[in-house]
Amino acid sequence: NMMLSKCSTSLGMRNKLSCASTSSPRLLASPHASCRSAALLPLGTLLQKGRLHPCRISSSDVYVEEETRVPMPSMVPLPSLPFSAPSGQPSIPGVFGEPLVGKPEPMGATYDAATGVNNFAVMSSNAMAISLVLFDEDDLAAGRSTHEIPLNPTFNRTGDVWHIALPDLSQDLLYGYRVRGPHQDLDPDSPGHRFDDSAVVLDPYAQAVLSRRNWGKLAPDLAWEAPGVLGFAPTWPQAAGALPSLDTFDWEGDRPLRTPMEQLVIYEMHVRGFTRDDSSSVSAPGTYAGMIERLDYLASLGVNAVELLPVQELNELEYYSAIPGSDPPAYRYNYWGYSTVGFFAPMSRYSAAIAAGEPAHAVTNEFKTLVKECHKRGIEVILDVVFNHTAEGNEQGLTLSFRGLDNRVYYVLAPGGEYYNYSGCGNTLNCNQPAVRQFIMDCLKFWVLEYHVDGFRFDLASILTRAPSTWHPTRLDEDGNAVGLHSGGAAMDETGIMTDGAGVPTGTPLPDPPLIEAIAEDPVLRDTKLIAEAWDCDGLNQVAAFPHYGGRWAEWNGHFRDTVRNFIKGMDGTAGSFAAAMCGSPNIYSDPNPGESEWWSNNGGRKWRGNRPPTSSINFVIAHDGFTLADLVSYNEKHNEVNGEDNRDGEQHNNSWNSGVEGPTDDWSVKRLRQRQMRNISMALLLAHGVPMLHMGDEYGHTKNGNNNTYCHDTELNWFNWDKATADEAGLSRFHRLLIRLRKSRPELQRTSYVSDRDVQWHGEAPFTPDWTETSRLVAYTLCNTGGEPVLMIAFNTAHVSKVLELPPLNGKVWQQVADTSKLAPYDFLRVDEVLSADEVQRARAASLMWTADFKYPMLPWSSIVLEAVPESETHSLRV
Repeated sequence: NMMLSKCSTSLGMRNKLSCASTSSPRLLASPHASCRSAALLPLGTLLQKGRLHPCRISSSDVYVEEETRVPMPSMVPLPSLPFSAPSGQPSIPGVFGEPLVGKPEPMGATYDAATGVNNFAVMSSNAMAISLVLFDEDDLAAGRSTHEIPLNPTFNRTGDVWHIALPDLSQDLLYGYRVRGPHQDLDPDSPGHRFDDSAVVLDPYAQAVLSRRNWGKLAPDLAWEAPGVLGFAPTWPQAAGALPSLDTFDWEGDRPLRTPMEQLVIYEMHVRGFTRDDSSSVSAPGTYAGMIERLDYLASLGVNAVELLPVQELNELEYYSAIPGSDPPAYRYNYWGYSTVGFFAPMSRYSAAIAAGEPAHAVTNEFKTLVKECHKRGIEVILDVVFNHTAEGNEQGLTLSFRGLDNRVYYVLAPGGEYYNYSGCGNTLNCNQPAVRQFIMDCLKFWVLEYHVDGFRFDLASILTRAPSTWHPTRLDEDGNAVGLHSGGAAMDETGIMTDGAGVPTGTPLPDPPLIEAIAEDPVLRDTKLIAEAWDCDGLNQVAAFPHYGGRWAEWNGHFRDTVRNFIKGMDGTAGSFAAAMCGSPNIYSDPNPGESEWWSNNGGRKWRGNRPPTSSINFVIAHDGFTLADLVSYNEKHNEVNGEDNRDGEQHNNSWNSGVEGPTDDWSVKRLRQRQMRNISMALLLAHGVPMLHMGDEYGHTKNGNNNTYCHDTELNWFNWDKATADEAGLSRFHRLLIRLRKSRPELQRTSYVSDRDVQWHGEAPFTPDWTETSRLVAYTLCNTGGEPVLMIAFNTAHVSKVLELPPLNGKVWQQVADTSKLAPYDFLRVDEVLSADEVQRARAASLMWTADFKYPMLPWSSIVLEAVPESETHSLRV
């Protein structure tokens, strides 16, 4: 099942709704869907015949295609014109000058300041006719086009790229494409084609997108079913791309930070959720601008990288519907955003400028300002990108962009046109198809060059390693050779399985996936962070053996998450694996020998296994999908009733422990234990070798009331609570802040190689006697400096009984408490700051000398400690 793909007729979204298509008001089919060829007729003739939608250009000299049974123009030699030559369409005074042939590169809409010309280029290998559609904002909101310019297939096409150039184009216009071609529902000889010229599709390369201006606000209701009305519903009004901005952004000399991986402390966060709550007190809550106002908080916390949940254009109303049983009525939103509409465009409704009515491209400068301000504070920006699927869903979904341009090219399809569903979201992007691969590469480089982002985390990255689907070419050049792509039948093997055209079954994980290699080796992306979520929704798990090309790729380490959760709650048989996790998971990333159960590592991924550094591991215990840190120690079971799916959704196996009581409690002993456990987990995360990732709000103990799948809630469940973070009643925020500071100050915690016997010493209740038995609940060790001298003592006691550790002896030094999770705040972390004075810290250390002077230390149940070696002379003033 890992080798062969599964076709799905459902839009089931992983860990989300069972079917997104319920929000789709209608299914679309082109009235002109046919595989027949075309002849050229004057535009006026076709309008009289009712064969095209009315447009606001009238000229008998403009040509479009009508279905006939003569050869397509691309099958015969074509006359050529210079790219700057007129292509035959008329000008519209005050809107644009005489249209020109245009250029096939670069893709998308681009502006040439020297000539004042906007060039448009879009790829479609099977379209029979394409029109450039222009909108003003009023017409866009009304679901109608403002101007439509049919492209001449003889002059406005080079290969599979359609192009046109417009001089003196009014810059407040928006654009899209109307595309005509076959549709498999109307022509059984055209499986995989889904062209629909009743829709206007978005340019995949659009650099900014406009549909609605305000987050979560429905568009005006239109007669969506009426002929000629564009858009689908108040939740899915017509969207259009913005023309390139003519503004010059002042980066003020901004350059990539290039923070070494071992020094990173990543903070996974949601742009809207960070400041949406009224407690944020920002001028524009829930926006990039609002986030900028609160960046100093992140700097004071000590994180030096933010991993932003998806900020590429998405539709937050994609799942919009009343949540069953909610009172007062609550509604589902696509809050997390893992369903991309426009890959080159920053999410417009995270923009204060867009909400304020500024031009559509204003979002680009607002996002650039966010990146620049992050960099000023030493914070890198990593984008969570979703190249595994799009918002178009399966065959029941909407025609928004890719489907209406070239469905066969952009999606992984079965021979009958069914969508392969490795993403769990209805479709799978055909990532290793050459044109799609180029699209993804262009997109990544655009975000690096245009927005100065520092890296990418790839959602369900294993999909990016799968073999594409391919269709045979059938068109011929003048010598009779097959040219053009994807116009013929499915490239199947002898058993009827779809293939990549070279005999590899579609969906097979490739040992050398072209896209992954291209990303790793691209010179523009050379200094960016590349992080893979190395699994997908069809069971493929590539953790430890994701194709990394010389260590360029790091991985979300799900083993670290599960191991830490299980050991901290006191599960049998986890001490050894926990110790390995604290050392950067060498059993996973250094060991070239996989376990018997690791299918990928024993097959195509074998050559990628082993010989990788600790920084290959992105360590995390909490992420956006799952329990928060506070809920992990407060609930045994998920409580997702407010999602309206009878608690069926969300992960069933959470490796959590409620500390004795399910949910909220006034029991002080339970509350104290939960505070210890949260600190224990964070100690493991931030003291382990590798790259730690925290999740937004965990530093103050944010709760979602036991809901581990809050994908649909734009409420306090997901919003950062600034009042609680600021009050810090339990001292948890201070603990995290000082723990991060400790990590960043100690090279022993920021390793680029694995520890050896010279670097680490393992202990039990007595020095140098570690207990690796099945029932062990104690992991203790000392870390040494480059001279082999012990400098840090770290210990975790996850037993239900106290232990007194005999500490390893030191020569002329004594062990001194840094952190002890069993102690009440602020004495859980002994550092001078705005909470503890130097005198208070000194007295607390003096109180522990009765133990440490004799090289002993008491540990309560479920607690952890950090001690540091200091010269005996530093303790003389504390002795009586």
